[in-house]
Formats: sequence, C-alpha cells, structure tokens
Amino acid sequence: MADPDTDTGAKTPRERYRAQVRAEIKERAWEQIATAGASALSLNAIAKQMGMSGPALYRYFAGRDELITELIRDAYRSLADTFRAASASAPGAGLAELARALRGWALEDPQRYFLIYGTPVPGYHAPDDITAIAGENMAMLLDAAAAPAPESPATSAETSAETTTATSAATSAETTTATSAATSATTALDTDLEGLGRRWADGHPAPAAHLHRALAFWTRLHGILSLELAGHFNGMGFDPGLLYAAELDDLLAH
Repeated sequence: MADPDTDTGAKTPRERYRAQVRAEIKERAWEQIATAGASALSLNAIAKQMGMSGPALYRYFAGRDELITELIRDAYRSLADTFRAASASAPGAGLAELARALRGWALEDPQRYFLIYGTPVPGYHAPDDITAIAGENMAMLLDAAAAPAPESPATSAETSAETTTATSAATSAETTTATSAATSATTALDTDLEGLGRRWADGHPAPAAHLHRALAFWTRLHGILSLELAGHFNGMGFDPGLLYAAELDDLLAH
C-alpha cells in the first residue's frame, strides 16, 4: 500500500513539496523514537532539526498526536504489506509463513514494532481508522488459522510395536486427568469466544476454535518477540530465533 507522503505521482509541485516535508518530519520522528521513545516525541525539536519554526511545522502536522497516528498507520500498513507478500510468495500461506514474516518485519525495525505492540504512548488516543487498519492484519491471521495444517506422512516407526506401547502408556490415568483439565479450560475459552469474547475478530466468521488458535499464535509469539527486541534474552546464551521456531512448532502441532 503506497504511503501518501512518499508517493509523489500525479501531484502538483506544491503537493510534492508538502509530501516530501511530511516524509522528512516522519523520518526525524522515528529518529527521536529510537533515541528516547514515542512518549518523548517533540515537534518543536523536529522543527529545530529541520531549520523550521515550531508554527511552520504545525502546518504539516496539527500536533504530536496527529504525527503519532501517521507513524502508527505507516507501521500497520507495512506489516499488512509484509503479510500479503508472504501470502503471495506461498499461495495458501498458513500460520508458519505469517510467523516467519512477522519476526523478520519486527527485527528489521524494532522501534516500529514497539510503537504498535509496545507500551501505549501516555495521553495518546488512536482514531477509529487505526483499529480498522489493525483489523486487516488480524483478518489475515484468522484466515491463516482456519487453513488446514499440512499433513505429515506416517512412518514405519510410528506404527511399530514400540510406538504402540508408548502410546498406550500415554493413556494412563494421570495423563487422562491432565488432558481433561486442559479440555475444560479450552472449552471455557471457546465458550467465551462464541460470545462477547469474539468482538476483537471484527465480524470474521471464524469459529471459536480458530479464534482460539489465532489468539494463541498472536500472544505467544508476540511474547517472545517483545522479550527478544527489548534485550531480555541478552546474555542468556541461547538463540532467540530457535526459541521462536520451537514455539511456532508447538503451536502448529495443536
């Protein structure tokens, strides 16, 4: 999706100039966010960097919130484009493809990721169209969650007597009790998702089981990404990419 502040086709010279100035303001804003976070964003500081007066800059953005809104729009559009590219490169793309695309997008620009998935900016209230743009990404996720999982061919080992014995052991009373508890929890959440708990799906027709799967994907993978990008895995000695892949494999197996 084209950014109106960088797409200069079919515009008058004055419109192109305005678009270029707005694009530069956003670039300076991203630099500020990378240094001090979105809550410290200052239009006056940006104006000073660009050799403009504060009032002159306000001709391009009415205030801090309008600038933040534009940055958030750009971030969501960028993620949507990334998801679409992943789907186009692999027709029928499922959760695995979106998961890999999400991590690549997040690592490419951590500050962009944190602007939409990090701590909310104090005092900022997003307009309704931001929710609609975010909903496009969630709709693609729900579509992927509804896609059938790829089948794994059975191997001779899986049909051996040794495997049969192990499977029999897995049906012990202790395992049955644990499975029953997990099933009860799943049922409670699915029931909630059939009612008011599905409002976040914004009218998507996915059944509760697919909503549950999409939520598990979204929350668990974002949890790992947020910790990784914030540096909480630094010094722990393991590869966060392998942890992310292992979590994805676990999600896809259920």
